[in-house]
Order: sequence, then structure tokens, then C-alpha cells
Amino acid sequence: MNSTLLEEKFEGLRRRFEGAHVAHVYYGDPCERFSLKLIETLCENGADIIELGIPFSDPIADGPIFQAACERALKNGVTPARCLEAARKLRDSYAETPIIITTYFNVPYIMGFHKFMDYVRAAGAQGVLIPDLPVEEAEPYLNLAAKKQLHIILQVAPTTSERRLRRIANSASGFLYLISLEGVTGTTLKRTDAIKRVVKKVKAKSAIPLVVGFGIMDGKRAEAIVAAGADGVAVGSAYTKIYAERRGNPLDALPEIAGLAHEIKLGCILGLHKRQSTPSTCF
Repeated sequence: MNSTLLEEKFEGLRRRFEGAHVAHVYYGDPCERFSLKLIETLCENGADIIELGIPFSDPIADGPIFQAACERALKNGVTPARCLEAARKLRDSYAETPIIITTYFNVPYIMGFHKFMDYVRAAGAQGVLIPDLPVEEAEPYLNLAAKKQLHIILQVAPTTSERRLRRIANSASGFLYLISLEGVTGTTLKRTDAIKRVVKKVKAKSAIPLVVGFGIMDGKRAEAIVAAGADGVAVGSAYTKIYAERRGNPLDALPEIAGLAHEIKLGCILGLHKRQSTPSTCF
């Protein structure tokens, strides 16, 4: 496993003037075979980083689309161990694609955080994102992750105070995840202009890459967010929505998902080029 793979990915994207496309998949929905085909489709159509979600029974940060995905996967018997085994398979197939494991805290808590992080490392993932782990309680886990050369991805929101933002920025590694709106995943981001101020505020506090997620459903929104200063976007519910409408044969949804992935990646590229070409203003 390359412990610097995530940093190298962002550096490579910067050199090519591209924003990062982070694709989230809840593994095992509607079946494991489909999840692997879905991730293959995403990687081959513009996904730079895979956020592999471990299904959980009470995903409090997620809206109805991801809640239903978790429920379907759990009914299929998907376990954390099988998700981590899938990460290992993906590492074998996509050696240059960073993998972030997304999980609610109950999973590593029950497994034992030391053991969980050892499994994450052995699977070839670069880190974990734990939506319900606040920075105030994260320090021992951040230290443990650093010793194992893994990242814990921290989140900030439009409502995060200046004082708390400084603390998060000082503790962050890998990238910062900016929640774009006050709500849950799957809620459409209707106004991208409002996120510009938040992106600017966060970037002023931290030099590590900033990825914006929640509510990004198309290339136009991805372009606007990267043009506003973000280093990339995270997209998940938009893909899940497409195949969930074809549960009888979800493989039929893959061409449409491929098209959307390509569109979002193009938006990430155009957004960064737009930002680079915008002349600075002298005061």
C-alpha cells in the first residue's frame, strides 16, 4: 500500500489543472457484484478517489436515498469485513486510485479501533471518514491513524464557528470535507453562490485540499464549486438514485452513471480552468 497515494493524487490533479472527483458508493447495494461493477464504471469515467461506504443501520448524516441503500445492503448480509475485503480487491485492480472508507463510529468502536485501522491499512485504503466523530473527541483516533500512516478525514459545515474551524484545520490530514448545506446527503444544492464565502473562509485556515460534498447532482454544480475555490467535489446520492430506479436490473443503469461521472469530472476540470483564467483584482 502506498501511504502517500492520496497526497500524490491531489498533487497530480493540480499539475494537470483538474479538480478532484470523489465518488461515494455504499458497498453491497443492491448486491456486491453490482457494487464492484459500479466502482469500475466510476473509475473508468472520471472518478479520482473512491469513498467506500460501510452500510449502517442508522446513517444520521444521510438522506432517504442513502438510507434505503444501507437498508438494502444490510438485508443482503453485507458486513464491515466484506466491505474491507472489497477495498482490497479494488486496490488490486486500481492501484493508483485512493480509497477512503466511510463508516459511522459504531463499526470501529465495536470492532476495536486499533483492529479496525489495521484492517483498513491491510486493505490498501488511505484513510477513513467518520461523519459522527466530532473533532472534540477525535484526538486519540487521529494520533492512532497517524501512527498507522492513515488519514481521518474531518468535516466542516457552513455553520462551523471560526474557533472550531481553526481546531479542525489544525488537526486535518488528507483533505477537508466541506458539507455544502444544512441538511443530509441527497438534498439538492440549489445555490452554489452561497458556498463561495464558506470555501474562501475554510481555505484561509488550511492549506490541505478541500472537497465539497452533499447536494452535488450534475456537472454544472461541480464546475461552480471548483471555480469557487474548492479542490474537488464528492458525489454519491446522484449515482445511487440512478440505479435505485432500476433495481430489477441495475446493470442497465451503468451507461447513465458513466455519463454522469464523465459530466461531473468535466465540470471539475472546467471549474479549475475557469478559476485559473479569472484575472485578479487590484485594490
